[in-house]
Amino acid sequence: MIDLYTWTTPNGRKVSILLEELGADYTVHPVDIGQGAQKAPDFLKISPNGKIPAIVDRETGMSLMESGAILLYLAEKHGRFLPEATLARFEVIEWLMWQMGGLGPIAGQAHHYMHFNPGVDPYAEGRLAKEVGRLYTVLDQRLAGRAYVCDDYSIADMAIWPWISRHEWHRADLRDYPNLRDWYRRIAARPAVRRGYHVPKEVGTIPAG
Repeated sequence: MIDLYTWTTPNGRKVSILLEELGADYTVHPVDIGQGAQKAPDFLKISPNGKIPAIVDRETGMSLMESGAILLYLAEKHGRFLPEATLARFEVIEWLMWQMGGLGPIAGQAHHYMHFNPGVDPYAEGRLAKEVGRLYTVLDQRLAGRAYVCDDYSIADMAIWPWISRHEWHRADLRDYPNLRDWYRRIAARPAVRRGYHVPKEVGTIPAG
């Protein structure tokens, strides 16, 4: 049994999607970050950085924060969605780190300036829009001739897809990235992804690609 502490963000959805794909037994504990629940003392004991998602594995006693670490832990524990062969394994880790170090931070800033505070800082909006477009292009080129980011469906796809699901917030038209668009639709059609997207609560239709 996994206790999942999460909210309706791309980072949170990575983990709920993986748990659904694994068919794992888990209990959801909503952490409403809009109300400051991530700062509650009990949550900080699990996630000292005060960020979602976080998990507690009741079987092993392990508690983890940071979405990338959680994905690696769960994939390793269940022996799924992370290859055993060294080269293939590190290819998945490489693209997971690309999301963690590039797409996620840049897209997160784009949400702040371009979606929630448009017009406040045109320079920041322009810079972020350019970099988001560059990252979309990198992903589109990576997906040329591939069904998934690393050939087989993996935690790399699960980490990246929730951020692309906010393409409208990035003012990105997926028609400009045909390989990415096809991949986005392919992932969105998976029942486990559709279930995981709506954890911890229903938030409306998954954005079309």
